[in-house]
Amino acid sequence: MKKQNILLKSLVEQSLGTGKPTSGNNVAFYCPKCNHKNMKLEVDFTDHPNGVNPYSCWVCKFKGRTVAALLKAVGAPLSDIEKARSYVKYSGFEASEEQQQEVELPPEFIPLSDENIKKDWIWEKSMRYLASRGVTKGDIYKYNIGYCRAKKYRNMVIFPLYDEKGTLIYFVARSFDDKSWVKYRNPKASKNIVPNEHLINWNVPVVLVEGVFDMLAVRRNALPLLGKTIQKAVMRKLLNSPAGKIYIALDKDAQDEAYEYSEMLLDQGKEVYLVDMKRKDPSDLGFEAFTELIQQTLPVDYDGLLQHKLGI
Repeated sequence: MKKQNILLKSLVEQSLGTGKPTSGNNVAFYCPKCNHKNMKLEVDFTDHPNGVNPYSCWVCKFKGRTVAALLKAVGAPLSDIEKARSYVKYSGFEASEEQQQEVELPPEFIPLSDENIKKDWIWEKSMRYLASRGVTKGDIYKYNIGYCRAKKYRNMVIFPLYDEKGTLIYFVARSFDDKSWVKYRNPKASKNIVPNEHLINWNVPVVLVEGVFDMLAVRRNALPLLGKTIQKAVMRKLLNSPAGKIYIALDKDAQDEAYEYSEMLLDQGKEVYLVDMKRKDPSDLGFEAFTELIQQTLPVDYDGLLQHKLGI
């Protein structure tokens, strides 16, 4: 029989009191949700290689898949929840051994915040395009947005992206020429990064969006995924950060992925909100409409995830 993870058991007993061994590596506790007079909440403390330790109450059906989620649900200290994540063998998002990639902005890159640049027609079109997408002058300074007049990135606005230390790790180039057949031109570099981490406060709710224009529309603590996939670097950061609430604002065509990510985050004790975008992007809605939508969004639970899987 596989061994019991005694570290996880000790953490749970700190919150729920001493448990009673049942079958295998299961231990029963008094359920904090229904407060049944008998120990009806069972937790599987088997040291599983996939990091899953399911728990379930036989009376009220309070259940989940990891000890971190259980501790979160019963109001345990954040330090205990973080310990629970570290006590499992595998979360699926272990640290990558990839070397730090080197990315450089195009040699032709010109910051739009530079007051000394020649304001030619390309500068004017860049500014008009950004304004049409809701980008403010404050955004241009904050995100070091620029443009290119010549060569490969001609007639494109450039959005540099930085790591937690402010080092360039990627950039997004978007054409402002309606007749261009290339809308985006990005560097040949890995997207397994945490874009603009230097601007993220991990102590407050984090909003996951798809693109840089969505990031600008949300304004507050928004992290662009550069697509519909939560990269391992981002997921690892979310799981290991103190951020308790995660808002996922992806397109309708990425809802299956969004529910999958929600389950991963719920398993690790995070509070997850799936924002119903109603076939619009945050950049389409704008700051005020998106803020109103996010305030109406309720947290996801395991029952909701199951209903989605069953198509109910």
